[in-house]
Amino acid sequence: MAASPEGTPVWADAMFSDFEGAKTFYGDVLGWTFGESSTEFGNYTQAYKNGKAVAAIVPPMPGQDGDPKSTWCLYFSSPDVAATAEKIRDAGGTVVMEPMQVGDFGSMCIAQDPTGATFGIWQPGQHKGFELEGESGSYVWAEVFTREPAKTDPFYTTVFGYNSKKMRDEDMDYRVFDLGADPVLGRMVMTAEDFPPEIPPYIQLYFAVDNCDKAVEAAERLDGRKVFGPMDSPFGRFAAILDPQGAAFAVIDVRTTVGEMPEMV
Repeated sequence: MAASPEGTPVWADAMFSDFEGAKTFYGDVLGWTFGESSTEFGNYTQAYKNGKAVAAIVPPMPGQDGDPKSTWCLYFSSPDVAATAEKIRDAGGTVVMEPMQVGDFGSMCIAQDPTGATFGIWQPGQHKGFELEGESGSYVWAEVFTREPAKTDPFYTTVFGYNSKKMRDEDMDYRVFDLGADPVLGRMVMTAEDFPPEIPPYIQLYFAVDNCDKAVEAAERLDGRKVFGPMDSPFGRFAAILDPQGAAFAVIDVRTTVGEMPEMV
């Protein structure tokens, strides 16, 4: 497998205090199965769909105080994690976890953009990243939610060399980043009407599903909470969900589209 260009989303993981509960929830909602936990790396456990790696979950590290907040973390590819960490600092971001090697799998760091949205950097070794994308139960898209696009937009274009285009829409401030071909990341401005001030900036992951409504029903049956949707769009029928441990994500049926694709300028 050829290495993905720098800035390409390549992996996702999350920490869950109720580890077995997370397996049950995502197994039912997204159809995931789970591999053996890697005791050498804190019981890091990969999730699979149709036998292909799509994400990972991990329990809290021993000694961590309280129940750490569960959040999904999106990792962007880098050929040199240390160099990318420096670019993050130079562009006004913060490196939360310094670059570290993870056995033969690769190297990583955790960072925040200038508005506080958290993400990861992954320099692949043996572990290249997603083995399945865009199909049911796998990663398909992500969006940066921010209140300060004047800080967010130049940060991502500087660090990853993205091009960007804005959606022509008077009611929505939405931008798409690309690496010269297909779009790789969206950016949505958080409005006061839709996002209370206590909700911090974040990156929302979208997982593909065969039926958005049934996925929401499954999530609610297992004590997840629908934040909005399901709703139709030119990109697919989608909904935003909080899992029972508070991790936000979205599901989308990309085959069920309504309306014309918006113009990007």
